[in-house]
Amino acid sequence: MNNTGKVSQVDIRHEMKKSYIDYAMSVIVSRALPDVRDGLKPVHRRILYSMHELGLTPEKGYRKCARIVGDVLGKYHPHGDSAVYEALVRMAQDFSIRHTLVDGHGNFGSVDGDSAAAMRYTEAKMDKITPQLLRDINKNTVDFIPNFDGEEEEPSVLPSRFPNLLVNGSSGIAVGMATNIPPHNLAEVINGIDLLIDNPDCTIADLMTEIKGPDFPTAGIILGKAGIRSTYETGRGRILVRAKTEIEEHNNRQRIIVNELPYQVNKARLIEAIANLVKDKKLDGISDLRDESDREGMRIVIDLKRDANANVVLNRLYKHTRMQETFGAIMLALVDGEPKVLNLKDMLRHYLDFQKEIIVRRTTFDLNKALDRAHILEGLRIALDHIDEVIALIRASKTTAEAKEGLMTKFNLSERQTQAILEMRLQRLTGLEREKIEQEYNELMELIAELRAILNDEKLVLDIIKNELQEIKNKYADPRRTAIDATYIDSTINIEDLIDDEQVVITLTHNGYVKRLPADTYSAQKRGGKGIQAMTTREDDFVEHVFITSTLNTILLFSNKGRAYTLKTYEIPEAGRTAKGVNIVNLVAVDSDEKIQAALALKEFKDDHYLVMGTKKGIIKKTSLSAYSSIRKNGVNAINLREDDELVGVRPTTGESEILFITRNGYSIRFSEEGVRPVGRTATGVKAITLRENDEVVSMEVAKENEELLVVSENGFGKKTPVSEYPVRNRGGKGVITYKVSEKTGNLVGARIVDDSDEMMLINNNGIAIRLNVSGISSTGRNAMGVKLMRSDEEDQVVAIAKINCIDDKDQENSSEETETDNVAEDNSVQENQEVIVEDEVNNTEE
Repeated sequence: MNNTGKVSQVDIRHEMKKSYIDYAMSVIVSRALPDVRDGLKPVHRRILYSMHELGLTPEKGYRKCARIVGDVLGKYHPHGDSAVYEALVRMAQDFSIRHTLVDGHGNFGSVDGDSAAAMRYTEAKMDKITPQLLRDINKNTVDFIPNFDGEEEEPSVLPSRFPNLLVNGSSGIAVGMATNIPPHNLAEVINGIDLLIDNPDCTIADLMTEIKGPDFPTAGIILGKAGIRSTYETGRGRILVRAKTEIEEHNNRQRIIVNELPYQVNKARLIEAIANLVKDKKLDGISDLRDESDREGMRIVIDLKRDANANVVLNRLYKHTRMQETFGAIMLALVDGEPKVLNLKDMLRHYLDFQKEIIVRRTTFDLNKALDRAHILEGLRIALDHIDEVIALIRASKTTAEAKEGLMTKFNLSERQTQAILEMRLQRLTGLEREKIEQEYNELMELIAELRAILNDEKLVLDIIKNELQEIKNKYADPRRTAIDATYIDSTINIEDLIDDEQVVITLTHNGYVKRLPADTYSAQKRGGKGIQAMTTREDDFVEHVFITSTLNTILLFSNKGRAYTLKTYEIPEAGRTAKGVNIVNLVAVDSDEKIQAALALKEFKDDHYLVMGTKKGIIKKTSLSAYSSIRKNGVNAINLREDDELVGVRPTTGESEILFITRNGYSIRFSEEGVRPVGRTATGVKAITLRENDEVVSMEVAKENEELLVVSENGFGKKTPVSEYPVRNRGGKGVITYKVSEKTGNLVGARIVDDSDEMMLINNNGIAIRLNVSGISSTGRNAMGVKLMRSDEEDQVVAIAKINCIDDKDQENSSEETETDNVAEDNSVQENQEVIVEDEVNNTEE
């Protein structure tokens, strides 16, 4: 066979482009996007119209879904049956759609993600509000188009007598675009349309006084109005939705009850996600989790551990699970077959224009029908007025055609009027029937005048729309489900907003166990007391760091390797007085061979303040405080240490402070930090003190002229010495004697700058703590041995000390009026108690 001339040469690029555009437009127009007028995609429209044709109205019985799906497939939607059935199922799910359009009988799925039963088992009919979507469809209100094979006709759009697109929303992914329109409250949307009718020039802000925001079927809480405003003004926005919860007390513990979830969140998967977070130890404080939901409503119960903070756990749930979800709104719909992103007013205006068209077309249909009937009645009236002549003419005619022709000629009647007269029954000749015809005719004349008035006056059309919408609102509207938290401003979760600002004690052991407990756990005792149990530790562990701070402060941790880590106080789990706490490695990324040597509690970081660091080998380094404001969770290098050196202390300073280095063998040196040049975060530093043989630094303090230096030895001895007795030297000297070290006293454990308003906490290697008033400790010279501060057995040694500031609220108010001193501990950049407490390391040597 010769095929010459039957093969066309085409550019494949042009062909692919044309074919893809055709495909894309088919998806956009015929599958994925809703029409702005009725808010339906073709598959939903065809399902509802098929149910209308089958007579499945709300007052009728149910019909098998397989029958409905079969009709849709055979007549209008030649696609997969599963796609049609899934669309039908979604319209019956009260957790997927705000006002269900299908009344399902049987298993139609659940909020847990369970799928619906097979279509051969389930039954359905229209829901109560659905006829309003199809109301007046038989009055030529919408255009009908041929179906896929041309044998049937289907509506191109439904009359949609209520604003379905906004009420039930829509979602879909087309080619190169997507739509995600949130559902709304029926009453609010109708009120918004009424406002637009009354004031066509109203702004979106005006409309938002009626339409508050989305109203999701699963309720929940919308956080803030920024996302709503953006959605309504631009057609795009991010709406933050949070689960509705409450905190209950149960058996002396707290538990979180979840009653509502964000839209489209799978409850079963959410519970599984929470369980996995607890299992992986990414979520602390939860002891049990169960689903107690029933027919009465949703109820997820999250039991908390005794020491857990419910607000912190709840906010972590918001952060790490779908209990808080962002609804990305895209108000995209088809307008005259073209996809457009619409703002709120555009959507309402397009719907209103469509409804005006519906009313006009319906009125025109009713008018034509009334005119047609009036035309017939006019012929009947003429016949009744001349009944004897009409009867005579008909009797004289040989055929029906002759009678018809005679009537049309003699009485000037139309063919339809003549036919009506010939078909008129004799009973219509009675007087009563004549009156009925006359009454019907008069009523028709009034109706015709009314319909013509409507067509000639747009205001009457708008009044009809308002009245009919009001009827729908009164019959089908229900209260808003989704609450709107208008006070919420920031779109990010700030856990600190729900944390009480209170003073707590932080303890950290030699082996890295940390815990938090209220500061009032320990009461002050007289000098020489035995103390109370502060922590239960293992035989080879002891408490090494203790400090008082606020729950909202930032804790900077410095390790013996010169690494710095950051941690919020409230992130440390609260534990009982004798509990050992949790290992620090669970909170920060500390290496196994690394130990915490110093800690700072800071409220904020300032550029004109510094961190001064001291090492065991007598090295000092000064770095701007702001260099440590943004530290990664896995830590950063805080100082470049030389071989065999370790970090022993860190202090914040103003840049003009005086520094005290105190050694293990009882020596100290005082010098101005102005002699230390600020360096970068990873620098090494310079020499602070020249150490004697077998000596090392145990403490570094910021000197205060009017206060005293308290030193404490291993065997529980201690004393206070005025700072003025320590002469100011040049950095790098050997220092002067600060304590008379002997076998009885043992070497120094640490030192603190104090005044009589302070309290001290001493802890030995068995975890026994004692709290002392500094005013009760003797003040002596630099060479004195001091007094016994803490009684202990022969094998017990003091291993850690901490200063506790006891300024009350009144004192804080008075002190805030004073001039800022040289010590940064009195500046607002430090915690609200106006001090930073640092626990330096105590070297656990065989000496």
